[in-house]
Amino acid sequence: MENVILAVKGMSCGHCIHSIEGNVGKMKGVYFVKVHLNEEKVEVSFDPKVVSLKGITDMIEGQGYDVELSKLPKNQSCH
Repeated sequence: MENVILAVKGMSCGHCIHSIEGNVGKMKGVYFVKVHLNEEKVEVSFDPKVVSLKGITDMIEGQGYDVELSKLPKNQSCH
């Protein structure tokens, strides 16, 4: 499993949270997704053998947000 924190610009309301968490959360191989609206961050845990990080960021960017990546240390969990 891989854990990442994505810096996501353009999120402003509850709809943004539900849109990102709902769509990314439905992706096969995604185990956990949590939007932190005030910090402009999205935490994601996923299986890189099933879904690519690019696939996840493309899903978020396809909804109109700008994404930057910063990886968590390998032993740190998103939960």
